[in-house]
Amino acid sequence: MLPAVLLIPIGYYFRAIQAALTSNAAPGCWQAVFNVRNQQVETRLQFALAGMNAHINHDLPQAIVATCEATGVAPAHGTTHYNDYTALNSTLDAIIDTAKQQLNVRLPGDALSDLTRLENLAAAFGIAAAREVAWKNAEVLWHIKDVPPVCAAFLDSVDATTAVTSKTLLIPV
Repeated sequence: MLPAVLLIPIGYYFRAIQAALTSNAAPGCWQAVFNVRNQQVETRLQFALAGMNAHINHDLPQAIVATCEATGVAPAHGTTHYNDYTALNSTLDAIIDTAKQQLNVRLPGDALSDLTRLENLAAAFGIAAAREVAWKNAEVLWHIKDVPPVCAAFLDSVDATTAVTSKTLLIPV
């Protein structure tokens, strides 16, 4: 069984689903995905990107802080923890070929002759860059976590920005 610390990020998604099903009060970035889940004009890639956006930009900074609190280590660039965190980027990049086959689309790095709006969205999404922003947001959260009103306002801003991106990713193509 995985240590509880490693299970923390998973809980954000499941809490968002539960909130959407029971009170329609999921974080805005997840609600944007849930609101169009039954529409067929969005492609699988759009849902994948919107879900990744919500998880990386909204959930991951909070999960990093929760993990750091549980382990007693502050998130900081240049540390062993940061290096381990960024080392995962190469693993994520390695599974892109599988995603391309399963989602039956071209992704970043492929030659795109006739660009479509969907392909432009996919090409613009960078996992490593998004995860870097998530780490920086975790560092900010770490420093403001003991000031609840400031922390809540920051998290609301992160959610709002992430929700706009999710809605943009889910515009029918």
